[in-house]
Amino acid sequence: MPRRTAAAPRPPDRGRRRWWRYALPPLAALLGALVLPPSAGRAPAQAPPVLNVYNWSDYIAPEVLQRFTQETGIRVRYDMYDSLETLEAKLSAGRSGYDIVVPTSEPTFARLIRAGALRPLDAARIPNLANLDPALMQRVARSDPGNRYGAIYLWGTTGLGMRPDRVRELAPDAPLDSLDLLMKPENARRLARCGIMVMDSATDVLPTVLHWLGRDPDSADPADLRAAEQALLAIRPHLRAIPGSGAIVDALATGEVCLALTYSGDVIQAAVRAREAGRGVTVTYAAPREGAQLAFDMLAVPADAPNPEAAMAFINFVLQPEMMAAITNRTRYPNAVPASRPLLAPEVRDDPNVYPPDSVLVRSFVAGTPPPAAERLRTRLWSRFKSGR
Repeated sequence: MPRRTAAAPRPPDRGRRRWWRYALPPLAALLGALVLPPSAGRAPAQAPPVLNVYNWSDYIAPEVLQRFTQETGIRVRYDMYDSLETLEAKLSAGRSGYDIVVPTSEPTFARLIRAGALRPLDAARIPNLANLDPALMQRVARSDPGNRYGAIYLWGTTGLGMRPDRVRELAPDAPLDSLDLLMKPENARRLARCGIMVMDSATDVLPTVLHWLGRDPDSADPADLRAAEQALLAIRPHLRAIPGSGAIVDALATGEVCLALTYSGDVIQAAVRAREAGRGVTVTYAAPREGAQLAFDMLAVPADAPNPEAAMAFINFVLQPEMMAAITNRTRYPNAVPASRPLLAPEVRDDPNVYPPDSVLVRSFVAGTPPPAAERLRTRLWSRFKSGR
């Protein structure tokens, strides 16, 4: 993912991923059990160590945090952010107080490495790095040469979430597996009646649109960026909103919209929520046949982490197949530990939208980090798109 602008905890507006609200007890209550007040009577001679985690909300299996505390004695303080911009600003300012952060490989993770904001992983303390899929780790090596600064946590694609019945009703001749469904104004105009959303994430949307146009997703050419802007402005009048992805999860699950450009895992979560609500709303996901953008969320340690030893222990703990299976079962985002696959729930393991087939992966791409001048152009472009002018 994303995982990526999302919604506010969580949201983030990723709140990004809200599937836990209906599938397990409130996350805050479970996490709160991990930070216990001192028992009555005399205070202990030495307080137990604390691990400070900063992650997207609803992007963890609470039982994994509980097991970590039980097995290591390290308490977990779990804070949540609503966007990659928030995370990057916090780390760039220094003294964030966090031991574990989860930036997306491009561009946030790459920029944090270049800024010296991350600490190299201590591989000797993380033997479970060997559990990671070498092919996937190689795909993030463009951000992190030698894979020195991060381990893949979860990953996913950017594509189309939809209510196929409503889409077929209003645009029966439109392709359901192509970005043409959204990006061609004639299709967007017809589907506006049932609601269209595009997530508020230039990091994910602009490379996807550039790729659809046949341009370099990392292009810094002003002509390419103008083409992307014109394509987005052409559909802007037909969009209901440009919200964080968490709002899109809600809107898809309740049937408020019939089409959205967002993260694969969020669409799958919306589909689960819609099915469990029993109101006749069916939600599906489609990775664009033109090629879907891959996003990798990385486990990383800030350079000034107050407890880096606990951070290395946490990464090693999470990368166990059993733990990664629990996290994927909860979030519906795939992980990069192949040995976790047999431990997944069959409906998760066998869902091609969770684990894309090779035919999807071979056409996928990982966006890079544009130079600062191009980033400024993209920021201005995105502001104009959001305002509609």
